[in-house]
Amino acid sequence: MNRRWRQFVILPMLIVFLCLPIQAFAAKKLIPMGEAIGIQLQLSHVFVAHDVLLASNQWMKGGAVIEKINDTTVKTLDDAKQAIAQQGQQTWTMKSEGKQVTVELKDKEAEHVISFLKDETDGVGTLTYIDPETKNYGALGHQIVDSTLQEAPVFRAGSIFLASIQQIRKSTPGQPGYKISSIEKHQERLGSIDKNTVYGIFGRWEDSYQQRLPKAIEIMHEKDIKTGKAQIYTAIEGSKVETFSIDITKVENGRLEFVVSDQKLIEKTGGILQGMSGSPIIQDGRFVGAVTHMFVEEPKKGAAITVAEMLNKSHE
Repeated sequence: MNRRWRQFVILPMLIVFLCLPIQAFAAKKLIPMGEAIGIQLQLSHVFVAHDVLLASNQWMKGGAVIEKINDTTVKTLDDAKQAIAQQGQQTWTMKSEGKQVTVELKDKEAEHVISFLKDETDGVGTLTYIDPETKNYGALGHQIVDSTLQEAPVFRAGSIFLASIQQIRKSTPGQPGYKISSIEKHQERLGSIDKNTVYGIFGRWEDSYQQRLPKAIEIMHEKDIKTGKAQIYTAIEGSKVETFSIDITKVENGRLEFVVSDQKLIEKTGGILQGMSGSPIIQDGRFVGAVTHMFVEEPKKGAAITVAEMLNKSHE
């Protein structure tokens, strides 16, 4: 049985370029990946996934945090399920829009509301690199932002899993496309998620991926990156990583801009998709960077972070 993963990627209408220093990593080598990954964060609280109208005509607002049900402190969805198993009237205490709110629910209504609660955030993206020396990995190249909370969630733990691309919805101008992915429930996790930063997610690689890993290659620093031909590694069908041609058009302040030139990728995806964030960029046999964004009105155009900058920020 496949588990579906909601699509998560930041696609701003405008790309903001940050002027940040880059720490040198002389002759550093990383393994470029490109696999689609499922991402799961276990949150530090239980919250309402979207607005729910109660029998009392009160609204339980999306994003509200469930703090207590009767006298039971709620930290996980299991806590909430155990609390609502009690019969009779229930008092729910929540934090909603900065205020503490109390609602009264009967047991049958509480059973209905439980289906609108969640204690995890999940999504898909692309694995960028594995460091063969430290066994750390980096992915996405940008932060995970929960669609309900509209912010980076506070989380207790996190995991990444190998995903398989089942379908593609093509990008068109003004309408970003996306990958539809799944993972097997019994799939072992690939690694932990220890950090969720504006430069990507980072954690420990756990060696459960049975396929042979690619060869580590030297990273390329910004001063050596040229405009012109390069490649991206990404999966657009199943779990197979393929190589596609791009043209780098701009290099500045730890960021890149590029245009997809590969006709196969354009025909299949329309350009850059949600879920492609983190795809490695290679130029002249060296590791350049990771895809982070697309230009919504021009889906063949994308933006990326240099892998030197991404690696630098993983240590903060």
